[in-house]
Amino acid sequence: MSSLITEDEIQHETEIVWLEDVTGLEYVRQSLDRLPTRRGKPPYHRDGRMIGYAVLGPTAKPSRASGTFRRRVFWLLPHDRDCDPTGLYAKGAPAEAVDPRSIEARVKGYKTERSEGGPPSAAMQQLGITLPL
Repeated sequence: MSSLITEDEIQHETEIVWLEDVTGLEYVRQSLDRLPTRRGKPPYHRDGRMIGYAVLGPTAKPSRASGTFRRRVFWLLPHDRDCDPTGLYAKGAPAEAVDPRSIEARVKGYKTERSEGGPPSAAMQQLGITLPL
C-alpha cells in the first residue's frame, strides 16, 4: 500500500517513467515490487495495466537474499474509476491510490480531493478549477 511506502525505500529513484498520459487520471495505484533490474520496463503480472514505473540510480543495492531491487510500479485495475466511473470507486479510492500529479522520483505521492473523487474545494471553485467527476 502506498501509505506503507517510506521515503527511505524510494531514496534511490532517479526518474518516473509514465507509459500513458496521466493528466486525465484521477488516481493510480502504487506498489513496491521486487524486480530483477534497476531500470527498464518491468514485467507486469496483475490484472489491468501498468501505467508507469520508477528507475533506480546506480547506488541502489539489491537485496542480499534475493538479488532483487524494490521499485515502484504504478497501475490500474479494470474496475478502477478511469474504466468504470460509476463503479466501486466512483467516490473514494483504493488504499494504495495516489494522485499521479503528486508523484515524483523520491516523492511517494499522496491522495487529493481529485483522487478521492470528491467535490472541488472552495479554493478550487474560487480559482475556477473544475475536476471531471
